[in-house]
Amino acid sequence: MSLTNEIIKQRLTEKFGDQVTGFEESYGLLSFEAPKELNLKVLNFLYDDEQLKFRFLTDLTGVHYPDKAGRELAVVYHLHNLAGNIRLRFKIFTPVSQPDVYTATGLFSGANWMERETYDFMGVNFVGHPNLKRILNVEEMDYFPLRKEFPLEDQTRIDKDDEMFGRG
Repeated sequence: MSLTNEIIKQRLTEKFGDQVTGFEESYGLLSFEAPKELNLKVLNFLYDDEQLKFRFLTDLTGVHYPDKAGRELAVVYHLHNLAGNIRLRFKIFTPVSQPDVYTATGLFSGANWMERETYDFMGVNFVGHPNLKRILNVEEMDYFPLRKEFPLEDQTRIDKDDEMFGRG
């Protein structure tokens, strides 16, 4: 029997009940979320379960939602079952005031650099990470550049006029 999104959803709800929520399917990709305290339990279950076998971490990234109080930062995991060529998206949310999330480096070696990059640009603190420090930005930086905390540039500035750059 081949693995389907319905079977994945069923296995997750059997194991975690109503703690896994927000199931949706976009272009065939199953997405769901769980509380941040369960991220390692869910990831381990998806990895270890003999029917699911999501043993490849394709991507790990962060998203900033400044208007969602208490859920400002999201960590998004994209997992792949290589045997069945099935992918899924798993999300957890954390407040920007307490951006602590358990590291997935013990399960996926590839999470190391992805978590460092997410820390560097979004400020998510991956608890237990073996070397959580900035990877692309300078150490002295005291902010996280991909957070939406700064106003967009003022479009009325005359020093940014297209004519000054030969585009007018």
